[in-house]
Amino acid sequence: MRRAWGAGKLVKQIIHSNEPVVLLGGGDSSNMGLEAALAKARTVVAADGGADMALILGRIPDAVFGDLDSLSTSAQAALPDGVLRPIEEQHSTDFDKCLRNINAPLIVGYGFLGGRVDHELAALSTLVARAGHKVILVGQEDVIVHAPPRIALDLAPGCRVSLFPMAKVSGRSRGLRWPIEGLGFSPDGQIGTSNEATGPIHIEMDAPGMLLILPRACLGALSEALMASDGWPAL
Repeated sequence: MRRAWGAGKLVKQIIHSNEPVVLLGGGDSSNMGLEAALAKARTVVAADGGADMALILGRIPDAVFGDLDSLSTSAQAALPDGVLRPIEEQHSTDFDKCLRNINAPLIVGYGFLGGRVDHELAALSTLVARAGHKVILVGQEDVIVHAPPRIALDLAPGCRVSLFPMAKVSGRSRGLRWPIEGLGFSPDGQIGTSNEATGPIHIEMDAPGMLLILPRACLGALSEALMASDGWPAL
């Protein structure tokens, strides 16, 4: 197990939780219901500069992972001993550094969508790369998840359901206006954006690589469905 030093003593690096964890990135997370999420969450983790937002909202994160290049000096001074868990390597994003150091049934991330497009694309790539984690990214308009092997959602007729492939992948569906069975999806070919539900939906994927995108109002239903689903094996 990786470990970090804090205040002259050894602290455990990996965060373990039996409940969902809120993960804060350094991007814009306003008007996303973050304050309510922080009030409910037992465990909060920040990716580098995401700790600044946590402190502004009055919550001290349980851990801060990253190379700490965007964390303000005032935030560093305000954090208790042992909260900072620096990981200095530059081969992965701070989001990835967090995911590989959190063990929880669900991670709900704020501050990773919107803002700089390259940062957002990197976060979406990490969702697929860390297939063994159940993660929901929350944005201004949407919630995004790496579609598990099977997921069932009770959606209202007309609810927008978008599927965007990050790899070559296929699957099956029930309850979508335009079924996906028989389609070969790929980032440079067939995509599945702007589909819609006719009622409750059931989606099965044959392999990892598909992003499921829903309106932000579906966060609660998506959280329950993702936790109840079987996840992909860790890559």
